[in-house]
Amino acid sequence: MQDILTVVHVLHMPIKGLMHKKIKKIFILGPSHHVYLKGCALSPTTFYETPLYNLKIDQEINCELQQTEKFQLMSRETDEAEHSIEMQLPYIAKAMESVKDNFTIIPVLVGSLDQQSEKLYGKIFSKYLLDPENLFVISSDFCHWGERFNYMHYESDKGEIYQSIEALDKQGMQIIESLDPVNFYQYLKTYRNTICGRHPISVMLNAASEAQKSTGADYEFQFHDYKQSNRCMNEGDSSVSYAAGSLVVKT
Repeated sequence: MQDILTVVHVLHMPIKGLMHKKIKKIFILGPSHHVYLKGCALSPTTFYETPLYNLKIDQEINCELQQTEKFQLMSRETDEAEHSIEMQLPYIAKAMESVKDNFTIIPVLVGSLDQQSEKLYGKIFSKYLLDPENLFVISSDFCHWGERFNYMHYESDKGEIYQSIEALDKQGMQIIESLDPVNFYQYLKTYRNTICGRHPISVMLNAASEAQKSTGADYEFQFHDYKQSNRCMNEGDSSVSYAAGSLVVKT
């Protein structure tokens, strides 16, 4: 329950500030937890149900993405099993409730991409990122620490274990704020931080980098909140970190 409450608190931060009347299409990029993908996959359905109302999936954009021959359709079973996209839907539905008939969503399941693939998908999505009527939601958490996650990186000079985790996470967060996909790749290679949305994040960083190069757009990324599900004090503890941020065009 503590993990869930932390996610609710952190995820709410950027979503509640949406300029919802301007948004027509919402791209939701989430990591694949249940199937191995070398690329990205799209939903085979026409809508997602939420407790508030159904969210319509944009078939036109799905068709455009499929025409690049870089996207496959996930199975219905995979779609139903994956939580990384699903957990964003109620927040989006609530934030967009007053314009619920005037927007569509594009769920994208992101697989285990190599560096070149992250750059390729970033280039594909960059044209959509440049459209002010589009919003991108990137689903991720940060460090999964503990024996049950097979990750126990600890730097004692940072203090207690939870303080070491925070220092590691915030080092990655600073790189994300710098919008540097190459540096983020090197950070992950060095520390192996267990950020399950690292590939969607990298795609977003590459999309922003491509958009800046092609149009001169000036982007700014800022984190708004950071939480840990538990303050780890010894090797028997475990925790998951969460962070929320937003990428905007500077005017």
